[in-house]
Amino acid sequence: MDELSRLALKFPRFGYRRATHVLRREGWQVNTKRVQRLRREHGLQVRPEQRKRRRLGHGDNACVRKTPDLPNHVWSVDFISDQTDDGRRLKILAVIDEFTRRCLSIRADRSIKATDVRQELNKLIEVFGAPEHIRSDNGPEFIAYAIQDYLASHDIEALYIEPGSPWQNGYVESFNSRFRDEFLDREVFGNLHEARVLLDGYRAFYNRERPHSALNYLTPHEFAARNASAAEPRNHAHQLA
Repeated sequence: MDELSRLALKFPRFGYRRATHVLRREGWQVNTKRVQRLRREHGLQVRPEQRKRRRLGHGDNACVRKTPDLPNHVWSVDFISDQTDDGRRLKILAVIDEFTRRCLSIRADRSIKATDVRQELNKLIEVFGAPEHIRSDNGPEFIAYAIQDYLASHDIEALYIEPGSPWQNGYVESFNSRFRDEFLDREVFGNLHEARVLLDGYRAFYNRERPHSALNYLTPHEFAARNASAAEPRNHAHQLA
């Protein structure tokens, strides 16, 4: 799947047949129908129409070029990986409100597809209202048409960082670093259910108890409460978590 994602990013107008031939030339033993099915499942197929995609960066830090001005202005999303005690993979989706530094969601599963990302964003929008922008890398779960169409339907602009430039997604990368150091590297998860329970506990701790240096050592919850009135009218559903 990683190779299909790489090809979809590098050659977005290649169909499944052409992608199959490229993979075979690179030494992969792949079946055309399997490539077609996987591309469809992950939203990587070519569509007739195209939508121009705005990228931030071009030599500058994308976080600086689109600085969050208020709660729900910019969310950032990213994945971080871990595993349960049996060695099976955990894929974790983190969603951060850049202005308040609040962690809106930590979702863990064995695999997370574009449709799962869309479902999680929909749940968050029902609680907090829609942000103006969502910043992410160019992973297949974020560039899939299921996500691009969903964001467009909610009038949310996608801010894609330059490939290979994680520093342009600095807010969520900073969260991931602390998340890894303070929690993931210190916990052993017996199973998926236990991981989800413990992750919910860390999110509550991070938002409500952990002072954040960038917020003058307020917690994200405290900072969000002080700035709740700054949210724009379209975010009237905003509530604290």
